[in-house]
Amino acid sequence: RQTDRQIVLELQKHIDTSHYGIGRTKFLEIRQAMGLHRTRQQAHTVESIRNAMIELHAIYPNAGAREMASLLFHEKDMSVARSVLVSYFARFEPGLVRERKARRLRRRRFWAAGVNDLFAVDQHNKWLKFGLGLHTGIEPFSGRIMWIRVWHSNRNPQLILSYYLDTIEELGHMPMVTQSDPGSENFGIANAHTMLRQWHDPDLHGTLQHRWMRNKKNVMPEITWSQLRRRFTPGFESLLDHGVNTGWYNTNNTVQVLVFRWVFIPWLQQELNAYRDRINNSAKRRDRNKILPHGVPNLIYEAAEDFGALDFKIKLEREALGHVRSAYIKPSHQVFDLVPQAFGEYIAQLYDQLGRPAVTRQSAWDIYLQLLDLLQHADELPPQIELLDSSEDEEVVPLLDNYKDLPPSNDAYYMGGVNGGLGMDTEHHRQLDSFERDDEPELTGVEEVFELDDAGLVVSEFSDCEDDDGSADEW
Repeated sequence: RQTDRQIVLELQKHIDTSHYGIGRTKFLEIRQAMGLHRTRQQAHTVESIRNAMIELHAIYPNAGAREMASLLFHEKDMSVARSVLVSYFARFEPGLVRERKARRLRRRRFWAAGVNDLFAVDQHNKWLKFGLGLHTGIEPFSGRIMWIRVWHSNRNPQLILSYYLDTIEELGHMPMVTQSDPGSENFGIANAHTMLRQWHDPDLHGTLQHRWMRNKKNVMPEITWSQLRRRFTPGFESLLDHGVNTGWYNTNNTVQVLVFRWVFIPWLQQELNAYRDRINNSAKRRDRNKILPHGVPNLIYEAAEDFGALDFKIKLEREALGHVRSAYIKPSHQVFDLVPQAFGEYIAQLYDQLGRPAVTRQSAWDIYLQLLDLLQHADELPPQIELLDSSEDEEVVPLLDNYKDLPPSNDAYYMGGVNGGLGMDTEHHRQLDSFERDDEPELTGVEEVFELDDAGLVVSEFSDCEDDDGSADEW
């Protein structure tokens, strides 16, 4: 959440201020007219948030005060002071507080040169027991989740590549390099990104513009999965387990698998999209062990210079993207079908008979069971349905021939693509120095009060710290 002043500053970047003006006073008028009230104006208490907290706790059982403040804001349109949430947890969830205080994190080193230095991608297999595969792409410098997808597969290279190409097509640009574990499902991304980079810079021919994390962990996606397992997964996994343990869902039953996919995957994707948006629009807790910028991931990604950072994005030519798509992706491949077409058309008709009820946390299994019942009593069934063969799901795309890996940098923890993989050079440091000089305020007589070192005094305009008393100018 941003203060009123920060929101106005962001709006001014997108408004032609030579013709239109917006200041804090006008913004407050607009906000009031829209019924968007700040924390103090909403004046929530431990009692007023009780019902919402019970509902959210059922699906996010491990969320602490900071995470729950974000959930209340994004899912319930409630802006609650941190002090109220701390009091709530002390009163109703003392065990969770003790558990969170006892948790210790393992720290690993990682650094990137700037925004769009690299995208790191990874799959997650914990939900394969339900027939669900997860996949994500992270921009490490900003901490932005570029995508997080759920599907009935996460091993097909065409599918994985489509996530990446869809993302950069929407952005209109691409990073310098991509990064992943050395699994064959990532060969499509490695090849396609290399081809795109060479299209825009022929001098890169012969070098794979992809980093394989062979001896080092794929740190940033691992952190994302760890946070997902703690913040998002428990409540949803409990819901899925309930259907399995009750005997409603068996992954060896083809019809049940198809109905499950049709009902649950689109709904879970909506929930994951909401989770991604919440993370990308929330400032992370300040970490003294982190050198990368502190702030809202979306803001860092979209305006790196405001955080004293460089943006290495490469503008994407549509023709290049189309060429790569046609070379590596077959849109008719079965892996892109939620369910086989004939079955999908038939179950959509049954869903219409039910009145097209909304799929929610409370209704998902009920809708699944009702559709199964209609299928079992139907006069005509769709033709025989077969699931995607494992050999088709795990097809192998060969890597580009005679391409060498990017050279290692002098810093063992740098895995980006700046300067051919060697890291930032003198010109990059000069640009960063200019950002720092621009951020230094004009101070008069400051030498009499402060002892300044050679680095000068830098005042940061952005902060992700929360006020303990909840009095921040936020809504």
